Amino acid sequence: MAAEAGLPFNPHPERVPNSRNALELSEWARSLGEEHHEALHERLMDAYWAQGRDLTQWEVLRAAVADVGLDPDDGQMAVESGVHAAAVDSSTRWAHQHGINAVPAFVFDGRLLVSGAQPIEAFERAIEKVRELRAEDAVSSEAEG
Repeated sequence: MAAEAGLPFNPHPERVPNSRNALELSEWARSLGEEHHEALHERLMDAYWAQGRDLTQWEVLRAAVADVGLDPDDGQMAVESGVHAAAVDSSTRWAHQHGINAVPAFVFDGRLLVSGAQPIEAFERAIEKVRELRAEDAVSSEAEG
């Protein structure tokens, strides 16, 4: 499916990594500014999904940090200190409470979940369902108002 869409897809073939350090590193980047978070997130996704790099390795994480212009020493120290662990725990808890247990996961309009790799038709159905829900909400609001 990815190849048909022209997307690179080359994850590590032998195992799914524990991405905890990468997640905490992303939260550290967020603390420096949303633009840093976005840049690092994109770089880490490319390293894993397109290049098949092992996100459990500090060498890979540090290179990603440097690639987006941040200090790898500062990033590693932040993760090792645990300063951003609570943010990762909180987002993980929120995801589990909302039924998210696969990646990727997409939440539409804050209330409709599409979980795991899905064909385009699943997204089309989700968008149509959101339109229906919004129309129902509008009718309910008019009836109440």
